[in-house]
Amino acid sequence: MEAIRCENLSKYFGKVIAVDGLSLIVDQGTAFGFLGPNGAGKTTTLRLFTGLAEPTGGRMWVAGEDVSGRSLQLRSKVGYLPESPAFYGWMTGREFLSFTGELYGLRLKDAKARAGELLDQVNLTDAADRKVKGYSRGMQQRLGLAQALVHRPEVLFLDEPASALDLMGRRDMLETMVSLKGQTTVFVSTHILADVERVCDHVAIINQGKMVTQGSIEELRAHRQPTVFEVEVEEDPGPLARSLAGLPWVKSMDTIYRKDRQVFRVDVSDVDVAKRELPRLAYESGLTLLRYELASASLEDIFMELVGEQEATV
Repeated sequence: MEAIRCENLSKYFGKVIAVDGLSLIVDQGTAFGFLGPNGAGKTTTLRLFTGLAEPTGGRMWVAGEDVSGRSLQLRSKVGYLPESPAFYGWMTGREFLSFTGELYGLRLKDAKARAGELLDQVNLTDAADRKVKGYSRGMQQRLGLAQALVHRPEVLFLDEPASALDLMGRRDMLETMVSLKGQTTVFVSTHILADVERVCDHVAIINQGKMVTQGSIEELRAHRQPTVFEVEVEEDPGPLARSLAGLPWVKSMDTIYRKDRQVFRVDVSDVDVAKRELPRLAYESGLTLLRYELASASLEDIFMELVGEQEATV
């Protein structure tokens, strides 16, 4: 069943086109990643889906409700975490969630119980009785997620949910999002591609308000010929990088850290040549080769390729 559908959705601000003929379908119970560079139209699209903005054209349905018709039922079926949530700073976290629950029609006893559940779920139990104005940005982000979940929405919209969090907070946020899969439809708008790979089943990439591509992550990978080799050596890979510099089949090089391991990545234009030359050059550089493999295309590789192609045609 469909949780979200839009057809030819558009939003103009004067002469500025924020969303341009967008069409997509999101299945119920999935985690869906909505990707794009800054200014691509992601936040505007979320505001349209939640009824906070009026479309210039097109139609959309969320949780079975026609959003274009300004359905009042929509509010009870969706939860929304904006990038910068706002609160009543004089309330405690527990008071704020209880108050939110009452606004959604829960009895006071049930609202307090739900507040306790959610504070535990987002790791704010220890700060539950502190005033929200004393919360850090990351704590406020987690409280915002709890607020969006108070009424057990059918569809949960999250706008850059982990952007303000430290490493531990980001991990907790992602684990919470994973735990929600199957219970509700999670629609995540973000530019943090690694988070999407960890949480989401399907993605859509937009740029300049237009759809670039959509599908499952595995489908997108299957249509991209891998061209990046990952190389691990015991020593510093600097000598290998110097040997590769300027070779016509080497497009780019970078070093990443994965679970405290240094991984040297080489993007190539000729995979067959690279298969022959990389081990030889590593040996001639005096390095001990531990591993080298042609890596599957990452979501970042796909994103950069597709968005770059669209930018080049503008």
